[in-house]
Amino acid sequence: MLRNVVVIVQDGVAPFELGVLCEVFGIDRSEEGCPVYDFAVCAATPGRVRAKAGYDLYAEHGLDRVADADLIAIPAGVEHDEQVASDPVLLDTLRAAEARGAWIMSVCTGAFTLARAGLLDGRRCTSHWKYTDRLARLFPRAIVEPDVLYVEDRRVITSAGTAAGIDACLHLVRLEDGSRVANAIARRMVVPPHREGGQAQYIARPLPGPTASPLQATLAWMTERLARDLTVERMAEHALMSPRTFARRFQQETGTTPYDWLIAQRVLLAQELLEETALSIDAVAERSGFGSAATLRHHFLRRRGTTPQNYRRTFCPGSATA
Repeated sequence: MLRNVVVIVQDGVAPFELGVLCEVFGIDRSEEGCPVYDFAVCAATPGRVRAKAGYDLYAEHGLDRVADADLIAIPAGVEHDEQVASDPVLLDTLRAAEARGAWIMSVCTGAFTLARAGLLDGRRCTSHWKYTDRLARLFPRAIVEPDVLYVEDRRVITSAGTAAGIDACLHLVRLEDGSRVANAIARRMVVPPHREGGQAQYIARPLPGPTASPLQATLAWMTERLARDLTVERMAEHALMSPRTFARRFQQETGTTPYDWLIAQRVLLAQELLEETALSIDAVAERSGFGSAATLRHHFLRRRGTTPQNYRRTFCPGSATA
């Protein structure tokens, strides 16, 4: 379980990426049954830190705060600049944290700091699509995957630009504290608990934000009806579009097809039911919209690399597995 979370800021830190980490790990949501993280922002030298947006931050803590952290996170900044050198003490601190088994995470170009510490050598990783070529060139031992939203490789998580940091954070929360907690945080943040697709979809044609998307109401409607028989025709009817137009717009807005999106959300619901209830596998399949245990097993294995039974044994060993 995650309990002690530290974010390390450097001059040039990007406020949004820092804010993502603060929003996920720095807010008390105990009234919703979520854990309260011992959260701190620190710097190599405590005190004033220049932010990228023209204002300064004050970091109360130094790197000694990292010693007992379960997660150390590096938000985006100017690390991608080849003329910028990271503090050697900071790099040593990250190496020590990785060696003792702590989780290490970067958001966007924070991956460059991890790379300078040698933590991406031989590891799969990513960064913002604009900088993945540079990351691969500067650090040839890193295995850069430019088309993904985030990558987890042996307790090191790197994410793509900006909002992909939310995806990475929720992924880690789901791993450590379960689907119920990750979903509760996502609901409070008004974001999807899991997004399919990769960042390649954002390179040629930036997508409109949630408030500009005409599909948001339909996505919410679908989420509330995962156990029902949702055809593309029914989805399109709700969105007041023809099925063909709906399918095209859905791909543009989400980066995936209506079918794949629906399956992904049903798998997430099945995860939560496997963790939080003692329902039989047949009942989980019915409530999550798969209809049968065999269908649930097929999609769960394909998307999670394990069976529903094995997943339950790992995350909720006291529950029934029938």
